[in-house]
Amino acid sequence: MFMGNMLRMVLALCVLSSVVVTSSAQTCRNQTFSNRLFTTCRDLPQLTAYLHWTYDQGSGKLEIAFVHAGITSTNRWVAWAINPRNTLDPAMIGAQALVAIPQSNGGPRVYTSSIASTSTQLEESEISYPVSGLSATYVNNEVTIFATLTLPNDTTSLVHVWQDGSVSGSTPQEHSHETSHQNSKETLNLLSGSSTQVTGNSRQRRRNTHGVINAVSWGILMPTGAIIARYLKVFKSADPAWFYLHITCQASAYIVGISGFGTGLKLGSDSEGVEYDTHRAIAIVLVCLGTLQVFALFLRPNKDHKFRVYWNAYHYLVGYATISLSIANVFKGFDTLENYVGDRYNDWKHAYIGIIGALGGIAVFLEVITWIIVLKRRKSENKLPHGENGVNGYGSRP
Repeated sequence: MFMGNMLRMVLALCVLSSVVVTSSAQTCRNQTFSNRLFTTCRDLPQLTAYLHWTYDQGSGKLEIAFVHAGITSTNRWVAWAINPRNTLDPAMIGAQALVAIPQSNGGPRVYTSSIASTSTQLEESEISYPVSGLSATYVNNEVTIFATLTLPNDTTSLVHVWQDGSVSGSTPQEHSHETSHQNSKETLNLLSGSSTQVTGNSRQRRRNTHGVINAVSWGILMPTGAIIARYLKVFKSADPAWFYLHITCQASAYIVGISGFGTGLKLGSDSEGVEYDTHRAIAIVLVCLGTLQVFALFLRPNKDHKFRVYWNAYHYLVGYATISLSIANVFKGFDTLENYVGDRYNDWKHAYIGIIGALGGIAVFLEVITWIIVLKRRKSENKLPHGENGVNGYGSRP
C-alpha cells in the first residue's frame, strides 16, 4: 500500500515537472515587443533563434524582428541575412545581412553588410535591399534586430540565414562550423510561413564525392601509373608486368576521372554564383589530354618502327602535362572550396599533400636506384668483348 502511494506520487511529480518545463519553454508566440505587432512568427530550427515578420506583397515591405537568445556576453555578434540568389549552398555568399554587436555601454551597434566571400569580417556596407527603421536591443541575453526591408514586388519566398560568432576588439570573427551553424539556413515562404530546411545537405555529399573521385583518379592514380612505367621497366624481371600495371592504373584513372568530371559539371550547374571557371577549364583540358592518350595507345608503333621515337616523345610530353595539370587542379579545387566554405576541407588538403609528398619521395628514391642500375649495366657491358655487347651480341641495352 505504502509502495503504491509512493509510486503514484513519483508519477505525479514527473508529470507536473514535464508540464512546467513545457510551459516555460520559449517560443516565438510568447514573445512580445512594445509598440510592435507582427502577423507571423517562426521558431527557427537552429541556434535558439526566432523570426517575426509582417509582409505586404503589393508593396514588397517586409517588417521583421529577429531574436537570438543565449548571447551571454558583449563580445559576440549576431546576424540575420537574405540571400537574393535563392540558393542554400552556399547560402552565405552574396547574402545581405543585418548585423548587431552588443556593447558594454549603451545599446547594440547595428548596421548592414553585404557578404562577398567566406573571408568576410562583416564589414559595414550598403545592401541590395532598401532598409529603414534599423535598430537593435540587448536584453536578458537576447539580441533582437528590428528592420523594414523592401523586396521585389513578386517575392513570395526567400532564402535566409542567421549566425552568431565572437568579436575580437570591434571586429567580428568567423562563426563556428558545428552542425547547428552549418544548418542555420532555410527557404521561407513569407505568405504561408512554411519553410524548407537543410537536412543532410545532399550538395555537400556530392561535393565530397566529386572531390574524392577526382583526387584519387587524376591526382593519385595518374602519377602512380607514371612512376610504375618509368621505374619498374628497368628491372628485367618486371617485364612485361610493368606495362600491364601501367595500363591498368592509367585506364582506371581515366574511367574514374571521367565520372568525376561529370559530377563536377552537374555540381557546377547547381551552384549558382560560385566562380570556378579556372578549375573547370583545367578539367576540360585534362579530359582532352587523357582521351588523346587513350587513342594514342591504339596507334602505338612497334618497338623497331622508325616512328616509335616520335610516338614515345609525344606520349611522355602529353603524359607529364596531364599529371602536372591533374595535381594543380586538385589544389585549385581546394582553393575554390576555401573561397566558399572556409577551411572546412583543410584536413583533406593536408592529407593529399602528404600523399603527393610520399609519391614524390618514392619517385626520387627510385630515380637514384634506376641510375645506379643503368650505370652498372653500362659499365659491365663495356667490359664485354666486341661481339658480345648489347648491339651485336646477346647483352642487354640500357
